[in-house]
Amino acid sequence: MVLQAEGLRFCYPERELFAGLSAAISPGVTFVHGGDGRGKTTLLRLLAGQLPAAAGSLKINSVSLQDQAAAYRQQVFWTEPRTEAFDQMTPAHYVDVQRRAYAGFDDGVLATCVDGLALAPELTKQLFMLSTGSKRKVWLAAAFASGAALTLLDMPFAALDKASIGFVLALLEDAAAHPLRAFVVADYAAPAGVPLAGVIDLGD
Repeated sequence: MVLQAEGLRFCYPERELFAGLSAAISPGVTFVHGGDGRGKTTLLRLLAGQLPAAAGSLKINSVSLQDQAAAYRQQVFWTEPRTEAFDQMTPAHYVDVQRRAYAGFDDGVLATCVDGLALAPELTKQLFMLSTGSKRKVWLAAAFASGAALTLLDMPFAALDKASIGFVLALLEDAAAHPLRAFVVADYAAPAGVPLAGVIDLGD
């Protein structure tokens, strides 16, 4: 087991989104399903330790978010797809930041992703200059290369071209057989052809 979530509760001012949500996430690919407003992105942010839960606990490889927050977050890869926090960086600079953050960062995987996602022409541009799809490709390349125990992917196929979608699906097929890393994919439909270690259904 990579991640254990117990009794998570999260409320927005106007409504309760989760109450008593528990999940055991194994190595491989776990799919988070849910309709609009059901909390797919919010759940990923909770698992990343970026949002505080009103109740419940989270552990990655027995490291508790509540007791060892920094050590917990060092085991998670999460970049909010719509973030503008890195817009003044180039993709190469952003990747350098991630390389320093993750001890298991794999430059061989990164090179494969840069090639497979056709990112080479974008590496020296600032991120604010890139299209939505190209920025998402940068996040994805860093995610797969990070080596993080828990990798969180929010709608990874959005705004991607057909060739890139096929490439990411192939990466997820490989990820499904990884003995140590857990990948959590939140989307409206499960990634086609990818064996799943588990499903978290938040409802329609």
